[in-house]
Amino acid sequence: MVMGQEELVFLPLGGVGEIGMNAGLYGFGPEKGRKWIMVDCGMGFAGEEAMPGIDLMFPDLTFIEQRRKDLLGIFITHAHEDHIGAISELWPRLKVPVYATRFAKNLLETRRLSEPGAPKVDLREIKPGRRLTVGPFEVEFVPVSHSIPESNAIAIRTAAGLVVHTGDWKIDPTPVAGDVTSPEAFTALGDEGILALVCDSTNVVREGFSPSEREVAATLKTLIAEAPHRVAVTTFASNVARIRAVAEAAQACGREVIAVGRAMDRVIDVARECGYLDGLPEFRRADSWKNIPRDRVVALLTGSQGEPRAALARVSRRDHPDIALADGDRVIFSSRAIPGNERDVGAIINDLIEQGVEVVTDRTALVHVSGHPRRDEMVEMYRWTRPGTAIPVHGEALHLDEHARFARAQGVQNVVKARNGSVVRLSPGKPEVVDHVKAGRLFKDGNVLIDDKDRAIPERRKLSQAGLVSVAIAIDEDGVVLGEPAVDIIGLPNRGRSGEGLIDVVVEAVSRTLSGLSRGKLKDSEGVEKSVDRAVRQAVNEVWGKKPACHVQVVEV
Repeated sequence: MVMGQEELVFLPLGGVGEIGMNAGLYGFGPEKGRKWIMVDCGMGFAGEEAMPGIDLMFPDLTFIEQRRKDLLGIFITHAHEDHIGAISELWPRLKVPVYATRFAKNLLETRRLSEPGAPKVDLREIKPGRRLTVGPFEVEFVPVSHSIPESNAIAIRTAAGLVVHTGDWKIDPTPVAGDVTSPEAFTALGDEGILALVCDSTNVVREGFSPSEREVAATLKTLIAEAPHRVAVTTFASNVARIRAVAEAAQACGREVIAVGRAMDRVIDVARECGYLDGLPEFRRADSWKNIPRDRVVALLTGSQGEPRAALARVSRRDHPDIALADGDRVIFSSRAIPGNERDVGAIINDLIEQGVEVVTDRTALVHVSGHPRRDEMVEMYRWTRPGTAIPVHGEALHLDEHARFARAQGVQNVVKARNGSVVRLSPGKPEVVDHVKAGRLFKDGNVLIDDKDRAIPERRKLSQAGLVSVAIAIDEDGVVLGEPAVDIIGLPNRGRSGEGLIDVVVEAVSRTLSGLSRGKLKDSEGVEKSVDRAVRQAVNEVWGKKPACHVQVVEV
């Protein structure tokens, strides 16, 4: 490498090797004077078992935070949370303009930036098809079909060449709401000459073409028209095409739509503002439910992923203040459970069935389609674009590896297998990984952000598996134990395998340990704490088979 030469690099900090937390950097210029843009800044959802007490995860942007004077802007491909959800948390560390289409901008303002304490982000609207120059980059939004309106690929032009970052996309000639993925637009980019295609890998393991949203709309229309009583439909709140399809189906058979759930209300407001629900009557409020005949109502509910506080979960538990279902009503899951959510979704389905409610899912009817391309759609994308290099993104290791093989089968000469933190030099020379930088995760813990080295998460994980023993001991300056030690157990069973009380086992272990220590050793608080900790954990393990966390505190009197 020639020192000081201008290079074009791609550096993912999230979304490559995982699904969620998308954040990709593009840099141009000499290494010491490189300018950067970021594509997307999304969040992920943590599993309660793996990350107890943690709801949200964000990409660690330390690398670009340290270079934020050289970051020129953040470009948002679309308004899904895994692409915009980290903006409100992480933007204050960057403080650069954020460029998004009208729908994404309005939804971001409504959903994330209206919360108490949210930062005043520098949001700038960008229109698809127009080219915007920021530093050495010329950026163009190219409309694509996806499961939310105004989704875009991003064409990034520099003196080193053209890179196309697809974002999330599919081919759908009848998307109900939003744009189509234009063969002409991508063929024109291919004719221009694409240095690298950075492409969605989510559904590369699935054969064929994805069905169209129009096909789902037709199924929903039939299911709603034929339902003898109430119908409730749950879907991703952001899926405006699905919301419109439900509303059109209800209108066709004389039913009224009731929207239930804060997230649903927000998306509906933005969709109406942007014209995606034109021609449809206003939806009714949840408190109208009881006043509409059973065969004349359709509810749109949040909670398709089993979220315990969402509307559908509350309905399934019979504790929603306005919405209740009865024997013979129909619930349609116009969604697919995200991996990790299957148990929660299954529990809701079981609760509904126990109430006599008929449940329809994508296993029994075409009530959901993915917003990501299957293999035959990807064949078309590669045929249109003819990139010199392919870089699979937006997927776990399985998806990325399969996408790499797929791209080679399409005749792409160079395929780069990147992961979060990989510095991929796109030009000059053969594109390849040339370095690795810090790339990790941040976790939203209450109102604070912690990193993956924080002790809180592994300690909670340990507590959730084996509980806690707490011991407090008072010792005077002469090494005399005062009174009886205070002992408590949390998260342990009451009795061991032979019936002995576990708290008695702990008390005995503490007493035996203290009796065995000389006055000199009892004056060493730290030594006493370690001795008692070791003895308690060993004694409990002998009768229970697990070693709990143990907190011993010596109070010097």
